[in-house]
Formats: sequence, structure tokens, C-alpha cells
Amino acid sequence: MQFYMAPMEGIGGYVYRNAYHKYFEPFDKYFLPFISPNPKGRLAPWELNDILPEHNIGMCVVPQILTNRAEDFIQTARRLQSMGYDEVNLNLGCPSKTVVARGRGAGFLKEPDKLKCFLDEIFQKLSIKISLKTRIGFWDSDEFEALLNIYNQYPLEELIIHPRVQKDYYKNRPDWNAYEKAKIESHNPVCYNGDIFTKKDYQDWKTHFPEEQTLMIGRGILFFPGLLGSLKENLKYNRAVYHCFHDALLEGYLQSLHREENAIFKMKELWNFTLLSLENSGTFQMSMEVVQNMKRSKNLEEYEKAVEQIFLCI
Repeated sequence: MQFYMAPMEGIGGYVYRNAYHKYFEPFDKYFLPFISPNPKGRLAPWELNDILPEHNIGMCVVPQILTNRAEDFIQTARRLQSMGYDEVNLNLGCPSKTVVARGRGAGFLKEPDKLKCFLDEIFQKLSIKISLKTRIGFWDSDEFEALLNIYNQYPLEELIIHPRVQKDYYKNRPDWNAYEKAKIESHNPVCYNGDIFTKKDYQDWKTHFPEEQTLMIGRGILFFPGLLGSLKENLKYNRAVYHCFHDALLEGYLQSLHREENAIFKMKELWNFTLLSLENSGTFQMSMEVVQNMKRSKNLEEYEKAVEQIFLCI
């Protein structure tokens, strides 16, 4: 099996990626949070930081591009190719209202004719490998047949499918029937993405799709960083490892975000996932006061003191 880390916008940047890669079971590929190029070809500082080769040493990484303008995609892909990347990924899955309102991400799926013209141009003008990460439609999964017919006209490196429509966001169950259809009818390799949070989720998926050899995991890793290790029977998850992971994240955010309060805010965001996972698993008991102390912390000293109390409960 090949396992990929999903491009988790706002969370899965190079600080998180490097800390995860050091302390937990490595992924075979890491898909980077999307780059959103502007017509002048400029990248935001955080986008540039994320794709710098020196921030991705020892990892197989694939940058993702979010745009509906072929010329912007081409310009950005060529820049990435000049930096040594041999694959880029087109985002056709982001369900965010602000993204969709601009006709990008899953919003691009509403305009299949425009999407086909876009793909015609980028495949004609680029030599770099191109993969797609897509939802199965905007309004309804019935749209997927037409979308799949479009995708089949191009030599994709891979078609990564999150089998939900845009309006689902991350609710409702992924449509495994749609993924089954893609497995049968796609002219390109396919990869599944969606709702793998536990070992049981993986086993159920693998029972349904026993021949599948690629899987992308996103939010499941945020809830339980040891998930991939448990799937591969290579457990590396314990309090000491998680503490080292936490400290590496905190140090990385302090250096990259420059301001103490920004780093603490980012750490609290990640704790929201971890605490929910631990509570659901029933593996620890913790008073609400301990959790609230962490959430109310306003400076590094308060935060670190509160976190030490949390680790005593894990």
C-alpha cells in the first residue's frame, strides 16, 4: 500500500509536516496545502515557505495549485518545475464558500466545459506530471459520469477522489459507489480519500476495495497522529513520542510565525483535534479545568504549564 497525506489547508504546512515525518510513521507522499497564484505570478510568503525544498528534506512532496485560470496554473507549475518538482496537483475539491464563489476548487466542477478547456491548455503546454484531486460533483453525484469522461481524456499521473459533492462539505457518508465506478471506468490510476479516522475505518474500506493500493488520509491524522503506524502495525504512538512531536511543533511555530501568541493559537487549534480523539477513545480522564487552563492560556509560560498537566493525563 501507498499512503498519502492530504493537503490540509491552514494546518498541514511544513512545520507540521516535518514534525510528523520525524516522529510518526512517514507517508509515501505529502500533498502540500494549495497555492493560490495571482495573475502576476506572485506567491504569498507562507506559500513560498511551504514549497521551499529546504523545508521538505527527505519527503516526497507534491505541491497543489488552486486556480481556474490556465495561464496562472501554467506559470506556477513551470516555477515549481524549475525548483525541482516533477508533479503538481490541481485542486478540484475544496468546498469552502469563499473558494467556490470564485469558481475554484469544487466550484470549478459547475462549469465542465470551462474545465475541459482549462485541462486542454495545461496538458498541451506543460511537461510536468499533473494529478487531480476532485469531488464527484457540485450539486449531485450524477454529475460524476460527465466529469470522469472529461478526466479520461488526459494522461493524469493520478486521479484522487473524495467521493462527496461540494454541498456535503465533510458531512454525510462518502459515496463508495461513485468510487467503485471510477475504479472501473477511469483511464488513469485512482486514489481514494475520505473519512479514514480509525483502524476499523481502514479495514472496512479495505474489505470493500481489497485490490486498492493507494489511500490518502487527512483529518484522521490530525485526530490521531499514530493512525498510519497502527494501520501498518508499526506503532510509535506513546506519551513520550507525542510530547516530542508537540515540542517540535511548538518550536517550529515560534520560529516561523515569529509572534508567541500566533504560535500558541496554532497549537490550540491542533489540540482541538487531539483532545476530541482522546476523549472519544476513552483512553484518559481529564478534568475540564485542565483543558480550560490550556485554552485560556495567554502566554508561553501559561500554555506550557497547562500542557504539562494534559500530558500527565494521557
